[in-house]
Amino acid sequence: MVSKLIYLLDSFALLAYLNDEPGGGRVQEVLALAKSHKCRLVMSLINLGEVLYITERTRGLPAAQAVQALIESLPLELVEASRDLILDAAHIKASHALSFADAFAVASAMCESAIILTGDPEYQTVDDLVRVEWLIRQT
Repeated sequence: MVSKLIYLLDSFALLAYLNDEPGGGRVQEVLALAKSHKCRLVMSLINLGEVLYITERTRGLPAAQAVQALIESLPLELVEASRDLILDAAHIKASHALSFADAFAVASAMCESAIILTGDPEYQTVDDLVRVEWLIRQT
């Protein structure tokens, strides 16, 4: 039996989709695949929090609440921040130049054997740990 591909959205990917930015079209494609059960789509709760605080800071609380409601309607599984995941993220952060929130995405992707969808260049520092599908071309 062939296992389904598993994709992980980081905040860059979800914001690209929500704001109709470059790379958002690919996220929309993967959302459609997940909705039809052709792949699994996951996201760390830490990265969800990142999307919500960015939205609230830039567009206000009502917009952040609307975004949260929209996200909850998506075929997206949220990865809890367990003790083990927190320790894994801390270890990744200690040895790689990326944000702590991004370290959670990497730790979650490793746990789920997922491909990270992103355009954030910080992930170039962890290409030895996880597979990354770039939503925008990296230079």
